[in-house]
Amino acid sequence: MRNGEIISVDSRQVYRGLDIGTEKITAEEMRGVPHYLIDIRDAGETYSAGDFVTDATRLIEEMSARGKLPILVGGTHFYFDALTRGLPTNTAPNLQLREKLEEVPTEELFARIRERDTRRADELDPKNRRRLIRALEIIASLGSVPSRNSLFRPIGQNKEYLVEWIVIDPPREELRARIDERLASALERGLIDEVRRVREEIEDARLNELGLEYKIVGEFLRNERAEESLLPTLSAKLWQYARRQKAWLRKLGHMMSQVTD
Repeated sequence: MRNGEIISVDSRQVYRGLDIGTEKITAEEMRGVPHYLIDIRDAGETYSAGDFVTDATRLIEEMSARGKLPILVGGTHFYFDALTRGLPTNTAPNLQLREKLEEVPTEELFARIRERDTRRADELDPKNRRRLIRALEIIASLGSVPSRNSLFRPIGQNKEYLVEWIVIDPPREELRARIDERLASALERGLIDEVRRVREEIEDARLNELGLEYKIVGEFLRNERAEESLLPTLSAKLWQYARRQKAWLRKLGHMMSQVTD
């Protein structure tokens, strides 16, 4: 373990009660290794990239002072970007513009960004409406989204912390099979009941923000889809998400010190 401790980089595992749907690690699986930023919020609370950067930076400093190696593990790439490249600009929200943009189709939102700020468009997930709208707010205010300054650097470059990327990137066919196996197991282990419990605590609008598993199962609980549609629908949507994750990994390029299949 390189005398390390784990910082979770997962935007959903921060929430208590989201266990099966996020494949949250168990105490047994931790094998006595300290893990941080797991189960630190209730589902009705928010946790932003800014919160993550604040918490992760503090933990990195504390671990380093104790002679421990901070190991950041997870799949929320926006959090990695925020930590290693800096947070986006602090431009104030434009609520009037945001309300208008909420009526615009996702594809058109992305096209507008592509037309006005090609660099930022290349960095964004074209399906993530919240970030697309935020980008357009900043563009409306500043003309483009300012680039973010790197706070961390890959191994070999001198700055406050050195970063080594170790990537688990299985072949596409294997990854697709893993997604299906994981979903089948989650449904067998009580995913529907978990979503039902979470839904008792929060509004459906908030449930939809907690990820595909909670959104799609929530639709079933509202009688908007049949139970037999859950597995194929989730499989297709999670595969689309996995492909976007793979695209993000490709952007790391030469910074990856090791690739594990």
